[in-house]
Amino acid sequence: MNSAPRPSHVLSRGSWPEAKRIADILRKETIGGALLLAGAVVALVWANSPWSGAYEALRGFTVGPAALHLDLSLATWAADGLLAIFFFVAGLELKREFVAGDLRDPRRAAVPVAAAVGGVAVPALIYTAVNLGGAVRGWAIPTATDIAFALAVLAVVGRCLPTAMRTFLLTLAVVDDLLAIVIIAIFYTAHLAVLPLLATIVPLGLFTVLVQRRVRSWWLLLPLAFAAWALMHASGVHATVAGVLLGFAVPVIRRSPGEGPGLAEHFEHRFRPLSAGVAVPVFALMSAGVAVGGAAEFGAVLTEPVAIGIIAGLVIGKPIGITGATWLVARFTRARIDAGLAWIDVFGLAVLGGIGFTVSLLVGELAFGAGTQADEHAKAAVLTGSLLAGLLAAVVLRLRNRTYRRIHEEEQVDSDRDDIPDVYQS
Repeated sequence: MNSAPRPSHVLSRGSWPEAKRIADILRKETIGGALLLAGAVVALVWANSPWSGAYEALRGFTVGPAALHLDLSLATWAADGLLAIFFFVAGLELKREFVAGDLRDPRRAAVPVAAAVGGVAVPALIYTAVNLGGAVRGWAIPTATDIAFALAVLAVVGRCLPTAMRTFLLTLAVVDDLLAIVIIAIFYTAHLAVLPLLATIVPLGLFTVLVQRRVRSWWLLLPLAFAAWALMHASGVHATVAGVLLGFAVPVIRRSPGEGPGLAEHFEHRFRPLSAGVAVPVFALMSAGVAVGGAAEFGAVLTEPVAIGIIAGLVIGKPIGITGATWLVARFTRARIDAGLAWIDVFGLAVLGGIGFTVSLLVGELAFGAGTQADEHAKAAVLTGSLLAGLLAAVVLRLRNRTYRRIHEEEQVDSDRDDIPDVYQS
């Protein structure tokens, strides 16, 4: 029996253990995507209802210890606090992929990494070109891919999507998250306080020592994690960066075969449902409520340079960047597409990558300030661009649905009944 990863292709289903793990992740993220959509819809309806004042009052309600400078609005707690959980899980997933996953092979990692870089660079360039001499600070808004939102679309139109395509989409989104947090840390830190930043090393270091010793006691780890988050918040660097650093600190490899799941896998099982089911949907509820007004007023908003740059970046820039970068890697590495799939499938996933919601809304608030007119325009554009990208992706992927169904059926065949599909053994 041979279940080792096959040579790197542009789209490859990878090894059976990795495919099984990714399928489990995608099931949880799909549920999270449905909750995310629900939160966004509730926010939009509420913000445009006669009770919009109550929505704004809820967002602005302040809670937290003032002595620690953590008397923050609920909207800020959602963006800085709950999204730290989201990025903690992203950090765990990134480390898992590059230490023990199929992406530890540089040849296999090259395609999704290049695709993510292209999917960040081209939308940023398009936005900047549209807004030269204007609101250039929002250049990173259309660079993010929202995996939960994208999977919610797939749940409706692509239930039989082949494993290779799901794997590509997830790894693309994971690398995209890493690029997003780097961009936030470097380009959206307005005022840096050095002492709190240096002090962050202490709880982060203690947390690292404990998890490296495989300590799982929440009463030890959670206070240290909160201290690292609070100090990062006080430093001026966006507090979600602490989430990624804490995720990177967790070991992936088990010390002995009988130890059970690695600590990163253990934490991921614990925190991914919290991230997908609570953190991201609540953030959507707190951030997606933009007053659209009448059709004419909303149309006028979408003609603003900020909105044009964001929509063009998501709907045009993402497909060009992801598909173009993938093609270049395939061209120079002689990588091939798995049997049965074609470049139209890469393009369909690239269009789906234009769904930028959670991180795009966060970057919009960091770039323009929450509640400002430019931020409201950015929210409207993110929602519109993501909706357009989702609809276009649905059309492209539905055209290939018969092919996807055939490949999906082949991936379910297990002739020898050993619980490993035959395609992973040939």
